[in-house]
Amino acid sequence: MIRTLRRGRRKEHGAFEEIVAAEENGTNAVTLFLGGDVMTGRGIDQALAHPGDPRIHEPHARSAATYVRLAEQANGPIPHPVDCSYPWGAALEELTIRQPDARIVNLETSITRSEQYWRGKDIHYRMHPDNVPCITAARLDCCVLANNHVLDYGYSGLLETLDTLQRSGVRTAGAGRNSAEAAAPAVIEVPGKGRVMILGFGTPTSGIPASWAATEDRPGVNLLAELSANVVERLGPTLRSVKRPGDVLVASMHWGGNWGFAVPEEHVRFAHGLIRAGVDVVHGHSSHHLRPIEVFEDKLILYGCGDLLDDYEGITGYEEFRDVLGLMYFPIIDVSTGRLCDLRMTPMRIRNFRLNRASSAEARWLTDTLNRESRKFDVRVELDADNRLAWVATSGRR
Repeated sequence: MIRTLRRGRRKEHGAFEEIVAAEENGTNAVTLFLGGDVMTGRGIDQALAHPGDPRIHEPHARSAATYVRLAEQANGPIPHPVDCSYPWGAALEELTIRQPDARIVNLETSITRSEQYWRGKDIHYRMHPDNVPCITAARLDCCVLANNHVLDYGYSGLLETLDTLQRSGVRTAGAGRNSAEAAAPAVIEVPGKGRVMILGFGTPTSGIPASWAATEDRPGVNLLAELSANVVERLGPTLRSVKRPGDVLVASMHWGGNWGFAVPEEHVRFAHGLIRAGVDVVHGHSSHHLRPIEVFEDKLILYGCGDLLDDYEGITGYEEFRDVLGLMYFPIIDVSTGRLCDLRMTPMRIRNFRLNRASSAEARWLTDTLNRESRKFDVRVELDADNRLAWVATSGRR
């Protein structure tokens, strides 16, 4: 019999008390690491050991090195070239502590030497393929590619991205060499527990051009033209066909604009529809900052995970959203039911193109912001003594 996971204070029970409690209660659970947007191109690429051609085609910048200078002006020198693990900084220790069964992020850059930048777009991200150890340094299991930057350097750039990640042993979801591959799930086998399945979806609301949609004979993104009940109904057979008993099914959604805490009602309805159709976790991203959390019918919905890693720290504007702050999300999911057992979040801060643990004041701001914005979904989090956030289960369910 599965029972509700016990909660204990980490300062009393240690880093793994939530996992131990699940095992004591007979729950076969998997721990996920879910990250928002990871952008290791442009300025970060220039700081790594194998920088690509720095030329870019933006209205206000002609060199990726501009973003290195902006970051250094904001926070001091970056000792480039940096090694491949440098950008992950304190996140690597957190991953070692948590030991997640599956590590999943939205990779928002192409990995290519291609010069065929997409005309009509103002911003183009790419990382040199020789810098792919920056991805494997964090032992990522899956990079979701259904986003508005994976084709920044054309179809050839996407194909090189897919090939590079595949050779490196990193699974992909949400983009492919054709529509069937783009729609196929990434499969992560968790020995002794089951499988984690990831489906990646992009939407035009995040800035993905309609022409980026994969077709039977053209590479591209798994693009949903709209978020409606009809689309959920159409996806139903796919969700049922890929999921078998004991699987944890993650729908990774690139949706919505860059700024603002409000969640569109169509996102709420669509997320609820996915849950009812068999999805266990909705992993939302696109906004540069965190957005609310919901637990719907005991399943986790992250409406926006924010940016985890990028080269934006020297860019001004929208300071009220504090986009240099982010969270590492560690949900624990009961594999027999897909229900959320527990959720811990580690506050991080980008400084010098590197992830650092957020300060106490920054962690408090994240806690207060998440509570304010998630109140409408009946979700509350609390800040532990070690500056990590914990979900507080409530009796009410939407």
